[in-house]
Amino acid sequence: MKNIAILCSGGDVSGMNPAIKHFVEHSMKNNLNPYFVYNGYEGLIDNKIQKATYEDVAGIINKGGTKIFSSRSKRFMQKKYRVQAKANLDKHNIDMLVVLGGDGSFRGMEVFYKEHGVKFCAIPSTIDNDIAGTSYCLGVDTALNVIRNAIDSIRDTASSFGRAFVIETMGRECGYLALVSALTSGAELCLIPELPYSLQEYEKNFKQQMQDGRHYFIAIVSEGIKDEAKTVAEWFEEKIGIESRVSVLGHIQRGGNPTVYDRLMAYKFVSFAIDGLLNNHTDSVICFNEGGFSYRNIQEVALKKYKLDSELLKSLKEI
Repeated sequence: MKNIAILCSGGDVSGMNPAIKHFVEHSMKNNLNPYFVYNGYEGLIDNKIQKATYEDVAGIINKGGTKIFSSRSKRFMQKKYRVQAKANLDKHNIDMLVVLGGDGSFRGMEVFYKEHGVKFCAIPSTIDNDIAGTSYCLGVDTALNVIRNAIDSIRDTASSFGRAFVIETMGRECGYLALVSALTSGAELCLIPELPYSLQEYEKNFKQQMQDGRHYFIAIVSEGIKDEAKTVAEWFEEKIGIESRVSVLGHIQRGGNPTVYDRLMAYKFVSFAIDGLLNNHTDSVICFNEGGFSYRNIQEVALKKYKLDSELLKSLKEI
């Protein structure tokens, strides 16, 4: 029986635990010995590698975060520590890896594969949804639903008090969460890094809306925009003439009970990853698009910049 390991790298997402659970089950089904690498690439370096059992994954499918922990490893960027990581894998006779992470994690794996030839399949796992080549990353559906619940609750207060609420979402330099949340919550304003904007352009229209009876606003802004949420809130008060508040959702977006969709996609991603490794896909990322799942070479994904869907961007202009 061959040995296979799974690790989580970078930011945690809801969906990782369902993926870990199915990893153990699908590995054993295919006569593989499953191993956990605890604490991501840091765990590879420190030899925090243990054989996994069914007992290890019992009762975790409904939990957010990751049972095997995650990290952002600066040491893994240094060659001497990657050599150490490979030596630790050799100690356990592990020559296949399933990696859950984002673009930084994939770039690290791309270098590791070139140097040491450790076979791997990577699963896009980031709420930012900013991985090139895939329209969906594990965890984004749960994050969107957490944001939806927050906006719906904030709307109750906004409408009751007649205020403008500026709600900041995560996403680094990608406005996916902000844009989709704005479209699905009926927000009056959405600002994202991908499109230039001027708050001045909204003044005349928003003032007219207030004259016509609007008494509250919901504004969704991505953390990567040029202005802070506080600046946008001040603009509402000074230029539009409405009391405003800021709500920074922060890390609440990364946790929580995984949605049915994220649980199902975790199941499918892991199945494709393990099946791919058993069928000579040695350095691939599992991508999901309209045509379903596909294997893409790591260089096609890790070394390319993600671009927000053009149809979504077009929709933003209609808000």
